Amino acid sequence: MKPFVLLVEDNPDDEMLTLLAFEESRLANPVEVVRDGVEAIEFLEGTGQYAGRDASRLPQVVLLDLNLPRKNGLQVLQWMRSREETRLVPVVMLTTSNQERDLLESYRLGVNSYVRKPVDFQQFQQAIGQLGMYWLVLNQLPWAAANT
Repeated sequence: MKPFVLLVEDNPDDEMLTLLAFEESRLANPVEVVRDGVEAIEFLEGTGQYAGRDASRLPQVVLLDLNLPRKNGLQVLQWMRSREETRLVPVVMLTTSNQERDLLESYRLGVNSYVRKPVDFQQFQQAIGQLGMYWLVLNQLPWAAANT
């Protein structure tokens, strides 16, 4: 199975732009989309509406919005880092926030990267292409090494 990306994004326009940027960058990996923090946790756990999903199949990277309904990105990140199963999954905070406290708290909680969403689509597409190239092609994950 091809490694997949988990996109946690509540804004339909940002979701569409991210998916379009993946397509335009010719990143062929599947992208699973969830729309709030609770749904992200349920997806990763294989519970709720995702009951029956193989929770041992982890995303190659999680693109996590900061400002989400029900549980925000920082709460999701904290949950992920507190669990053995998801502790090592790479997380990129993909946000419009330019608040220093959000940046610092994200890194304190163990985010791998913090990227501000560019307003310009060309810049956004380039950023997504670079993120995808790094996290989907170049980066080596610990569970991938165990399977070789």
